[in-house]
Amino acid sequence: MSSAFRRLAGHRAQRMPDPLPQFTSSSWQRPSQHQLRGMDADVVLDLGWGRLVFGNTFDEQRGIVDALRAEETGRRDICVYPRDPQVLVGLAPDELFVDPSYTYRLDLHRYRPRRDSVRDVFVRTVTSPHDVAQINRLYAQNGMVLADELTVWRNHRTRVYTHLVAEDTRTGAVVGTVTGVDHVRAFGDPEQGTSLWCLAVDPQAAPPGVGEALVRLLAERYAARGRAYLDLSVLHDNTAAITLYRKLGFRPAPAVCVKRKNPINRPLFAGGPPGLDELNPYARVVADEALRRGIRVEVTDPAWGELRLTHRGRSLVTRESLSELTSAVAMSRCDDKRVTRRILERAGVRVPRGAVAAADDLASATELLAECGRVVVKPARGEQGRGITVGVDSPDALATAVDLALGFCPDVLVEELVAGDDLRVVVIDHEVVAAAVRRPAEVVGDGEQDVAALIRSTSRRRERATGGESQIPLDDATAEVVAAAGRSMDDVLPRGARLQVRRTANLHTGGTIQDVTDRLHPDIAEAAVRASRAIDIPLTGLDFMVPDVEGPEHVFIEANERPGLANHEPRPTVERFVDLLFPETRR
Repeated sequence: MSSAFRRLAGHRAQRMPDPLPQFTSSSWQRPSQHQLRGMDADVVLDLGWGRLVFGNTFDEQRGIVDALRAEETGRRDICVYPRDPQVLVGLAPDELFVDPSYTYRLDLHRYRPRRDSVRDVFVRTVTSPHDVAQINRLYAQNGMVLADELTVWRNHRTRVYTHLVAEDTRTGAVVGTVTGVDHVRAFGDPEQGTSLWCLAVDPQAAPPGVGEALVRLLAERYAARGRAYLDLSVLHDNTAAITLYRKLGFRPAPAVCVKRKNPINRPLFAGGPPGLDELNPYARVVADEALRRGIRVEVTDPAWGELRLTHRGRSLVTRESLSELTSAVAMSRCDDKRVTRRILERAGVRVPRGAVAAADDLASATELLAECGRVVVKPARGEQGRGITVGVDSPDALATAVDLALGFCPDVLVEELVAGDDLRVVVIDHEVVAAAVRRPAEVVGDGEQDVAALIRSTSRRRERATGGESQIPLDDATAEVVAAAGRSMDDVLPRGARLQVRRTANLHTGGTIQDVTDRLHPDIAEAAVRASRAIDIPLTGLDFMVPDVEGPEHVFIEANERPGLANHEPRPTVERFVDLLFPETRR
């Protein structure tokens, strides 16, 4: 090769393009000494529901990937403040994703406290394990990942974490919570930062302003420590929360979060089937659980709550908790309360005394009223409490109640009124999965609003909490219950006074629900299983009247072939339902 050719080859070699860039385990721009000055390295904090991985404390991106890979099943780990998140995700694109949330920051040096306190709300530090259990209750009500209560209680005893709860001063109930993390105490943050996590408010019972009161006190606690800012992460479509944060002075910040592609996070990184967002809460929980397990979900009728679930070539159609596994015969046995009574009475389950009424024949019903003193009148077929009158105590009231029931069904059933709590027991595959006491809608006085205004505001909260499924009607039945308590719609209730405004505990008319699964007496559980086997139904919600859930006494009221599973979280009702449909996906 001539010297000229060698020079040309060398020249060409020098001008050849560089190889394509590769993802590296470190940022293109390493953190400055100022950024790392005084900070602990590779900081990961366990908050009970998952871990916070502080990406700004890691020198190598690979370390963050390894930390996120250590996430435990059923937990939600979050990497905050990662440098170059696109590089981090590029290292494990099948495992990681950038969370579709906004980061908002409150400059604590400019924060100004509210001049007056939020009415009916008292915010305090967690003081007992019972408070921690109440925090988990609020997480469950809001569809959040539950926390390990021992971890939360242990964390609370350090100054790294701040766990606050809000009390309704009228009732003493815990109605809100928020968690704060002090970055200075966690890893020696030179920027003097803090962050806010897990703001949760009781969707059923919290008075207005609970969220604001919690955020303000947390901000004021950290401002008193001399911290510079308070950060938080909020989903991009959580309009209500973003409005609150902006009102309090939070402004957008450039930080992002990175999470793992786990089943819990699936809705954040994988698009759902068409119609998913149109489902009511009772169908949505079923769809979400199926998607988490890799079951194909087709929303066939969102207004009806109907889904087609497919796994390994096998398909089932569901409507909320009703599926093709429930036979038409079993469904008809639940549909007609007279049939249900006969079947369960033969099975040895106690039922209330009853009689059939018609518009032109009240003889049997009148005789039963005379024997019992007070009765319940209901359509023989129907649901959601429509047409039911509770506490009928006179022949005239009986005739009125029968006329009301006839408007919903041509057959009317009259039963003795059994005193006690309204208990719903959910039985799946002939096993008790959940039990809860349902209570009629009530309002709590504030010393200012009249009963009608309290009903409207309470109803709005219930409606928001249930996606429109529950609200308190302002009708004649409500007015009668208020009058029977010696009140009128124009009365101003004293502060803290409770007033029941409906007779039935149906959730669709504003009733509330309290989990009692762990307290359920074995005799009641056995009666529920016996009832489900007698009806021969794979999933049912059985209603009993009980003087005490911890005692053996019970009277069966009715069976529901399509109970609302979302009402019983965190009990695994939805998980057991999907186990029933596709046992091969059981976890």
